[in-house]
Formats: sequence, C-alpha cells, structure tokens
Amino acid sequence: MDSNFPPKPTSVSVCLPEMRALVSSVMALLDIARLEGDKDHYVAKASIVRASALLRVEIDRQTPNGNLGTRASLPAWQAYRVLKYIDEHIAARILISDLSGIVHRSRADFARAFKRTFGQTPHAYVVRRRVELASHLMRISEDSLSNIALSCGFTDQAHLCRLFRRSVGQSPAAWRKQIRTDAHNHQTPANHSYP
Repeated sequence: MDSNFPPKPTSVSVCLPEMRALVSSVMALLDIARLEGDKDHYVAKASIVRASALLRVEIDRQTPNGNLGTRASLPAWQAYRVLKYIDEHIAARILISDLSGIVHRSRADFARAFKRTFGQTPHAYVVRRRVELASHLMRISEDSLSNIALSCGFTDQAHLCRLFRRSVGQSPAAWRKQIRTDAHNHQTPANHSYP
C-alpha cells in the first residue's frame, strides 16, 4: 500500500464531529434547564425533554435492534440536522418539504419517521419549540406580544395566544404577569445567589 495515501477514516473519526455537536447541544440544553429550574419550570422541562430526545436518538442508533436502525425512523445524524434546521429557522415558515429535503426522504416517509423518533408530528414539534421560545422571550424581555409572536414564527399575536393557551393553559399575557409576580415575590436578599 502506498504510504502517500492518507489512512482510511474509521467510523469513530467520521462520527466524532457529529458526536461532539450532539454532546454540545445536550449540555447546552441541560445548562438551560439548570438555570431555569427555579425561574421557569416550563422552559426547564422543555429543555430536559429535548436533551432526552437527542440522547434517545443516539442510544437507539447505537442499539443493534433499536427502532432507529429501521427505515421507519430517523438515524441520529438526520434527527440532529432536522432539529438544528428547525431551531435556526424558527422565525420563518417551516414546511415538511423543507425538513424532508434536508435528509433526502419523501415527505410521507419523513413525517412517519419523525413521529416515530420524537413521538409527535413535525408540526406539533415546531409549535412546541415556538411556544418554548415565546415563553423564554416573555420572561427575559419587555417586547410586546406581537413582536414576540413574529420573532417566534407565529403569524400574529392571536396565533401565539391560541397555541400558547392550548399548550400552557393560560394566555401569554396572564402567564407573563404571573411569572413576573412570582419572580418579584421571591426576590429577597437571601435569594440573591448566583451559580
């Protein structure tokens, strides 16, 4: 064999960048959950659920008889690319055809695989991510609900209100007021600790 040729990459070296990206994403989500644990249980729980889903995808991919070894579900690299795309384009219109194109699958095959992998349809997942982002922005910013709605990919404030109420059980305005009241009531000198 000619020594001028580089060695053939092993599966470990090929997967290493994707594994690093996965670990980085999971760690970031867990950090959010840790920081939000006392302030916003909804955001903390959502971060943990997302980290868990990413880890489940990788664990199932590694398991010889796991669900993700079949064509009916998304391999870890496809799941990672799709979730990354959703997060990067959350303020824009996200179509099934866009998501299925990323992983080179038909729309119907992709929709089935996504639901099998994440336990919900792509549309339901995108709505949940938008509600999570909206709740985060309502807590940390003074932006109007209409601006938050648009920055999270909702068509208008009414669209945000309808889906937020369905998901959280309160209107965004009532939820925001309650979060601020709770935060104000818990602000005492003894509670000013920093991580």
